[in-house]
Amino acid sequence: MAEIIQRDGTWTFDGETVRIVPGGKAHPLRLALGELAVPVHAVAGIAFEAERRGGRLRLRLRGGACPVLRAADGRLKDGADPYVLAVEKDRTGVAEYFVDEVRNALLIEQVPDGPVDRFLLPGPSLPVSGGGGDGTASFDGESVRLTWNWKAEEAKTAGGPVSFPLSRIAGVRWMPSMGLENGYLRFEPVDGPVSAPPKYDTYSLELWGLSKKEYTAVVVAAAVLTRLPGARRAVDAPDGPPALTKAAAPAPGAAPAAVPDADDHDVLLRRLRELGELHRAGVLTDEEFSTAKQAILSRM
Repeated sequence: MAEIIQRDGTWTFDGETVRIVPGGKAHPLRLALGELAVPVHAVAGIAFEAERRGGRLRLRLRGGACPVLRAADGRLKDGADPYVLAVEKDRTGVAEYFVDEVRNALLIEQVPDGPVDRFLLPGPSLPVSGGGGDGTASFDGESVRLTWNWKAEEAKTAGGPVSFPLSRIAGVRWMPSMGLENGYLRFEPVDGPVSAPPKYDTYSLELWGLSKKEYTAVVVAAAVLTRLPGARRAVDAPDGPPALTKAAAPAPGAAPAAVPDADDHDVLLRRLRELGELHRAGVLTDEEFSTAKQAILSRM
C-alpha cells in the first residue's frame, strides 16, 4: 500500500481506491467534504509537479466522475481542490512512488481516461450546509433552505428564510468571488430563470470572497446536483467504493466498477496475456509493458 502524510492531509492507495483524508488545518472546503474514497476506475491520471520547495501531487479524475468538480466547473484554486496535495521537499520521493503505484494500477486495469456519463463518486454526506456573504444554504436531501444574515438586502430579509423542495429546482450554479466581482450560489427554479441579480434573488446567496468558508457553498451545490431528477449518480455505500444504481450501469466498453481479487490467479494470468498482446501490437512500450508486468506478478 502506498501512503503519503502531509500537513494538508493523508493519501493512501491500496491498489483499488485512493483514500483522501484532509488534515486538521486544511482548507474549509476540504474539511467540509471529509474523507473521500476515489475508486481507481474514476481516475484519469496522476502527476507529481516538482517545485523548488517540494511540489504538488495532483489526482486527475475522469470528466463528470465527481459531483464536486462538476459543480465547481474548473473554478477551484489548488488550496481548495481536494485532489491536490502540497508535498514537502523531503517527501518528494514518496510522492513519486505514490504516482507510480496509481499509474501501474491504471495500466493494469486498462482504465480509460475519457469522460463518463454518470457520477462515479457519491455526493457529499447529508445534511449539508455552507455559504457566506449574505446568508447560508442548507440541504437535507429533500429541501433547500436559505437563511439570511444582517448583510442581506431587504428584498430577501423581508420574507424571512426561504425553503423550497428539490422538485422546484431545475439546476444549480456556483461561482466564487473573483477580483472585484462577487460570486454566488444560485438555484434555478423549474418555472424559469430569475432575472434579478443574486443580491436581490431569493433563490440565491451572494458570495463576497471575504472568507475561505464561502467555498463550502460548492458542497451544497454538489449535494443538490447529484439528487436532481434524472441525475445518474453513484449510491452511497457503507463500505468500499460506491455501488452504481441499475440505471447507471456501466456502458459497453467502460471500465468495470469492481476490481478482481488480488488472489484470483486466473484473472491475473488473463491480464498478463492481454498486456502481452498490447505490447506485441505496439500499444505499450517495452518500459510500460515491463512495469505493468511486474505489478501483476507482485500480486500473484
